[in-house]
Amino acid sequence: MRTLLLAIPMCFMAAVAMAADLPKVGDVAPEFEMTGTDGKVYKTKDFVGKQAVVIAWYPRAFTGGCTKECKSFKEASGELKDFQVAYFTASTDPVDYNTKFAESLGLDYPILSDPEGKNAKSFGVLRPDGKAANRVTFVIGSNGKLLMVDDKVKTESHAKDIVGQLEKLGVPRKASK
Repeated sequence: MRTLLLAIPMCFMAAVAMAADLPKVGDVAPEFEMTGTDGKVYKTKDFVGKQAVVIAWYPRAFTGGCTKECKSFKEASGELKDFQVAYFTASTDPVDYNTKFAESLGLDYPILSDPEGKNAKSFGVLRPDGKAANRVTFVIGSNGKLLMVDDKVKTESHAKDIVGQLEKLGVPRKASK
């Protein structure tokens, strides 16, 4: 009984600690530089002044929730591509592991890799053991500031939820051809 009573506050404290470490809406987004499963290196400066960015952090490739979340981005890619936004999922898995994961799902967008956890730490999502990221999604405006921080992700519908948020946030749509 004593163990259970101690476990509840510890879990609560861990959740509060993560929330306290997360950057907040309106903050300048953390700088990032990560390699994608397409072999390209993506940096903050590639997007500031040009378009919004979605980075959806997940814990581990080839796991149930992460698979559902990444598939949701593939399924909503048409709607996401209507916006002036670059979108990525990201983890602390190595590039080659994420590449195999992306290929297994037939993804049409790059997964970003942060094997040292440097970027995950700056985003406040690195777990205390330093081995994985918490599931948190950030929308960064073209001005480099955070428009949204979502730490209550529903994996199966996440990308559709993001589409709705992009609409609410007023992220511009691409011009019709």
